[in-house]
Amino acid sequence: MRRTKALKKMLGLPYYLWSLFFILIPLGMVFYYGLTDRSGSLTFENIAAIVQAEHAKALFYALFLALIATAICLLLAYPLALILNTMRISTHSFTILIFILPMWMNFLLRTIAWQTLLEKTGVINGILSFLHLPPIHVINTPHAIILGMVYNFLPFMVLPIYNSISKIDRSIVNAAEDLGANGPQILLRIYLPLSVPGIISGITMVFIPALTTFVISKLLGGSKILLIGNVIEEEFTLTSNWNLGSGLSIVLMLFIIFNMILSAIFDKEGESNYL
Repeated sequence: MRRTKALKKMLGLPYYLWSLFFILIPLGMVFYYGLTDRSGSLTFENIAAIVQAEHAKALFYALFLALIATAICLLLAYPLALILNTMRISTHSFTILIFILPMWMNFLLRTIAWQTLLEKTGVINGILSFLHLPPIHVINTPHAIILGMVYNFLPFMVLPIYNSISKIDRSIVNAAEDLGANGPQILLRIYLPLSVPGIISGITMVFIPALTTFVISKLLGGSKILLIGNVIEEEFTLTSNWNLGSGLSIVLMLFIIFNMILSAIFDKEGESNYL
């Protein structure tokens, strides 16, 4: 018995080392720099800097765009999850594979592809020009950022919702139909309440990366639109102010922790996880 426990601990050693070097130590460095100044003295000025006009504007703008992108993903994902649930197993398995296939491509490459499509002399405007239609001006606008967020994060909304809906006992739906319930009633009284864990999980998985992203806003929004992720990235890479960048990162962690708590409340048993 003791040998079995010791063996389990030994097998878990690589995971513990991974967590130590790639999770705990980096987080510790963020909190150290965020709670100290350049001389190493304890301070909360780096965290309080979030109330400065430029930082607060970037934070609220990031929240605004992240909420819009999350709402769009939910509106698109829920009907798609319902459609996948009504298809045969052999069919929808292939459909899901096609749907998540772009996720196998590098995130940066997918975003650059959209930049190529949307730019003023890009593919879309080239086609419109060939058809003698007016060009579109989407690149370097908030619309382009939202489009990039929805495209990159939509699968993270679809899969948890689909997994939650697929676990609903079909006999419940059949019973509702036998009692005279129509489509909207089944949707509102059966599917929606029972798929809440998947919805909450999907919202969390989309909102957090959308809030913290800086690649999408940098490539599709240009230098004119700065979100809080861009501000933090510039503090580390351009101004080399690791203390301020870490302090602002701690503020973002509060939003992440709040989302994790909310997800844990509605999904206590992890029922909405796809894998």
